[in-house]
Amino acid sequence: MKRNQIKIYLLSFAALVGASSCTDLEVELDDAVGGTGEFEGLADPASAVTQLYGSISGQLGDQANVYAMREVTTDALLIPTRGADWGDNGRWRKLHQHEWGLQETDILTPFEQFNQNQLVATQILDPLSSPTPLDVAEASFLRAYSMWTILDLYGQVPFREATAPLNDFPTVLTGAEAVNFILADLDTAIQGLPTVAAGAGDDLERASKAAARFLRAKVLLNRHIYDNQLTGGGGTPNPADMAEVISLVDAITGDGFALQQGYFEIFQNSTDSETIWFTPAAVGNRIFNTLHYNSTSIGGGGWNGFSTLAEYYDLFEGDPNSNAVETDLTPLDGQEERRGGVPSEGLPFTDREGTEDEDGFEVGSNVGFGFLIGQQYNLDGSAVNDRQGAPLQFSREFVDGTGAPNLISNNEQTGIRVIKYNPRFGGFTGHSIQFRYADAHLMRAEAMLRSGGNATAMVNELRTIRGAAPLGDVNEAELADERARELFVEGWRRNDMIRFGQYLRGWEFKSSAETGNATRLLFPIPLPQLLANPNLTQNPGY
Repeated sequence: MKRNQIKIYLLSFAALVGASSCTDLEVELDDAVGGTGEFEGLADPASAVTQLYGSISGQLGDQANVYAMREVTTDALLIPTRGADWGDNGRWRKLHQHEWGLQETDILTPFEQFNQNQLVATQILDPLSSPTPLDVAEASFLRAYSMWTILDLYGQVPFREATAPLNDFPTVLTGAEAVNFILADLDTAIQGLPTVAAGAGDDLERASKAAARFLRAKVLLNRHIYDNQLTGGGGTPNPADMAEVISLVDAITGDGFALQQGYFEIFQNSTDSETIWFTPAAVGNRIFNTLHYNSTSIGGGGWNGFSTLAEYYDLFEGDPNSNAVETDLTPLDGQEERRGGVPSEGLPFTDREGTEDEDGFEVGSNVGFGFLIGQQYNLDGSAVNDRQGAPLQFSREFVDGTGAPNLISNNEQTGIRVIKYNPRFGGFTGHSIQFRYADAHLMRAEAMLRSGGNATAMVNELRTIRGAAPLGDVNEAELADERARELFVEGWRRNDMIRFGQYLRGWEFKSSAETGNATRLLFPIPLPQLLANPNLTQNPGY
């Protein structure tokens, strides 16, 4: 999708102007502002909605910025420095170790991007733009999503009406006020968006009633966190909120969404029963950021970066030191389906949909799914070597040249690699899942648990479909682990860890000085934003 550029010239958002990104959405001044400098409405609000979807798609497809904030700051992902690769002035290490400061690009950029998004959505929603009812519903969803992203990460949401005087500073919404604003937008979205059934293909690129209900359930599940973000208190879930989460998920189920057999098939660009909302950003970042340079010929191989901790891998059933599968992905090491595995060769080319030929094999079919550990193999079954000529064997450890645990001076083989989308179905396919039914299923189970019910049957229903052994009586810790297993690297780990009280605990390579530091529950407000808007205040501890 071509993303048009829209320029926003608003004094109170001056800090946003000049933030350059190929995915930033800008609105031409002449489209919205008259000669008096006052907002006069957008000439084509429907096009602005489409452009806003495109902007958000690009922002969510990035491996850095908001994705890094959601995953690299947790136990799920880390990026060691391997030789000269992935040093980036400590950018990735500081996120994982909870040692970020006030000037990190991955923290500055999302605040700018998602505030731009909500400002454009507000312009679309203004009566001067004459939006259609569908424009209103979609813009309300996109504004709610953008404002929720800012609330979740930073705890403070700047907001101004499109027609406010240009010298007015945006008000700042926090806590219950911000939550109520977002929920009101989602009510509007649910009322006006179409019902889109499961398996509707490209129709799921845009919001539906199910997508708006999913986001509303997510907000309600976290409301007790958001209400107390700036005071350091976790709060207690409201039973009425939990009851509504259950009702919202039931309505999503009523639209035909359901758990699906065949876990990794969900992440292909094909019809499934779980995808509620996806963005058409290419999934290449999710594939190649983890693979070695010699893993596949597609895209010139991988970038040899993103890995996971052994402790995260050990949440899954199976041999801790081996994760082998047959070429048809049948497990060989007692692992559950979601852990995936490494095949010992590629698949013969049969011209099945979405695949391409390479010397009689499906290109990319030697690359495994899920968690890649141990020896990696070429299409013909020979061992893949690293660039120094040694057999490429991904290890559990991150060590330097002396064998000491370290996130710098690693070789090309350290770290278990994690991959959900696979190059065998296209390295740059535009199908990045944002909302998925299994998440909704687990949200419902959690709402039951938090309101005094028993979530065991619902969790075991999912585990049975995924080929995992049933659990005994499920408590909060087990439910958090189940979400980790089901939703790995889908952008939910930080949100989950905060809600389950795990985000401040220690994990490998996290700074011991930062363990228990409640400052890290929120990211700092970028300094340029504080200068541009005196209604913002820096978050506690920064």
